[in-house]
Amino acid sequence: MRRDGANAARTMTDPAYELTHGDSLACYEGWEAPDCIISDGPYGLGLYPGEPASVDALEAAYEPHVRAWSRLAKSSTTLWLWIGDLGWAKLHALLERHGWLFERCHIWDKGPSHCTHKVNGRTRRRFPLVSELCVFYSRAPEVRLKNGRRVLAQAWLRAEWKRAGLKFRQANEACGVKTSIARNYLCKDGRWMFPQGAVVRKLAAYAAAHGDARGRPYFSLDGARTIRAEEWDALRYQWNFEYGVTNVWNVPPLRGVERLKLGHSPVHINQKPLALMHRILGACTKPGDVVWEPFGGLCSASVAALELGRRPFAAELLAEFAGVARERLERACGNTSGEEPAAERAKRKRPRTFALLGGPVWARRARKHARK
Repeated sequence: MRRDGANAARTMTDPAYELTHGDSLACYEGWEAPDCIISDGPYGLGLYPGEPASVDALEAAYEPHVRAWSRLAKSSTTLWLWIGDLGWAKLHALLERHGWLFERCHIWDKGPSHCTHKVNGRTRRRFPLVSELCVFYSRAPEVRLKNGRRVLAQAWLRAEWKRAGLKFRQANEACGVKTSIARNYLCKDGRWMFPQGAVVRKLAAYAAAHGDARGRPYFSLDGARTIRAEEWDALRYQWNFEYGVTNVWNVPPLRGVERLKLGHSPVHINQKPLALMHRILGACTKPGDVVWEPFGGLCSASVAALELGRRPFAAELLAEFAGVARERLERACGNTSGEEPAAERAKRKRPRTFALLGGPVWARRARKHARK
């Protein structure tokens, strides 16, 4: 454990993780560059000390964090923002201004078991809220040239092809196709698609053979050799496809042994299921990758990161949450096999079936789903 100067933050370090009891703004410079940032911060509800009491104050609260994330992120870093619907409406423009590209909005559907009687009535005339959002952002792929300058990958590809003195239609010939290469990979508008490293190598080989000899090598970052396929692929975020998973996550709210309680009350009212953190990290990271959790809470993302063999860096302001998080991380250090602990899977209760929507057909379908 070490104490970090001015803000007196206490940092608990382990070879597998780092957890700071303090403000994450004081930690970012000392953390390794992130491959994935999972932000489960203020929702604008005023429930915790220091949390804005209104969504109108969220932009000011998040702005220094977003600025730091943008400065220290890699070209391949992903951001997953847990937030409410109105909160996202307030933060989206801020993220775009700092270079974060919207990819997908995921809806955590907690199901009818999360319904409340206080809405959808004569007084509060709304449908029950049973969801939260997890919004996925990425960075625009960039290349870093030998002079230290950063250039967008899209612009760099097009500029290198033009520098070779070649016509854009010749890129199709270089890759053995009719039209798709020039249209998808060398365009300058929003239709651009990130090509695989093997495609870039074909373009480079063609430019070397048919382009202006005075400009060789082409598609080079250091001016000495052509970029390798794996170097190019590393500019974009990792993605591990999982069949059947959509942007609607039908996972019930936590109950049973995974729900941390102090007596009969939850330790944290908005504890996220480890299953969802596993899903996020399994999709966009690989073993050994660095995961940031700037607003740690109970550090569910960091626990999942340890279980999957990733390296988490987390911070939490409130001492009671930081203490519980440290205990969870210590326990998780005993399970780094890359899978959810078997004991947790065995103990977790099946989601209860609530026949709230009427009719035996719905009830039968719900029971069938619960048995799976």
